[in-house]
Amino acid sequence: MRILLTGSAGFIGYHAARALLDKGHAVTGVDDLNPYYDPALKRARLAQLDGRKGYRFAQADIADPAALAAAAGDERYDVILHLAAQAGVRYALTDPGAYTRSNLVGHQNMLEFARRHDGLAHLVYASSSSVYGNDTAPPFSEDARADKPVSYYGATKRAGELLSHSYAELFGLKLTGLRFFTVYGPYGRPDMAYWLFTDRILKGQPIPVFGGGKLRRDFTHIDDIVAALLRIVETPFQMDGAGAPHRLYNLGNSHPEDVLSLIRLIEQATGKAAQIEETQGPAGDVRETYADISRAARDFDFAPRLKLEVGIPRFVDWFRSYHGL
Repeated sequence: MRILLTGSAGFIGYHAARALLDKGHAVTGVDDLNPYYDPALKRARLAQLDGRKGYRFAQADIADPAALAAAAGDERYDVILHLAAQAGVRYALTDPGAYTRSNLVGHQNMLEFARRHDGLAHLVYASSSSVYGNDTAPPFSEDARADKPVSYYGATKRAGELLSHSYAELFGLKLTGLRFFTVYGPYGRPDMAYWLFTDRILKGQPIPVFGGGKLRRDFTHIDDIVAALLRIVETPFQMDGAGAPHRLYNLGNSHPEDVLSLIRLIEQATGKAAQIEETQGPAGDVRETYADISRAARDFDFAPRLKLEVGIPRFVDWFRSYHGL
């Protein structure tokens, strides 16, 4: 298959690109390499893809339709895997405009590009567990209203879902939105708690912990996410029933763990004790994420396999290697 992959220098995008190439697909990767976190990490990911058969990379901002069109080139794509976004809950308190530009303007540009792209079979895009906010009863079901996100990031991702549904309704564009739940693993994002905690514990620095470490997250290993992405991209689009061709799926581990459990696993993997510093949490953080994955299990045999006690030591080993520790 010929696949246009946005956010290919990002955490999930890089792993998805590698897996798609391993399966023999042709991938055009697009990323703007923005400095939200150190672009050196993004370039390190790209270096692992450089020279791979079937891979082409173009640097472009998806919020610029002309740049997007130039990056895509004249290739005819079978599937678009749209993972580019302004990530992170807390950065929206500093620069909400970055989220509007990428997650709303950029997302609409991708929808418009897709609906005018001859022969496109399917557009798969990244959403987030952040759409559920604090008012959804766990485990979170795709059928929940999800109309009260507590973060601006979550609001833009839910808005992206609604824009997508509109395009499916109006133009018959086949769309699948994926609500990712706290994805972690090698080459992950430095703004995530598991990376921050590992870095500070190894350096002997205190780690900020909110709410007594009782906040719960549905930590999901990148390998389980990529296995699902491959299945979804490679499976012909089908709707269960009538209506607009727009589907939503939770992709999580369906086994939330509290933050203190995460810290204990990092301590065991590093062999060092954490210096916990109780801090008031920033606005926008939710109390818990917990995915109901029955829909993805039914349609794509999604069955997460990597437990946190396996995934965290693997991440710590990679972290030491990457930083030469």
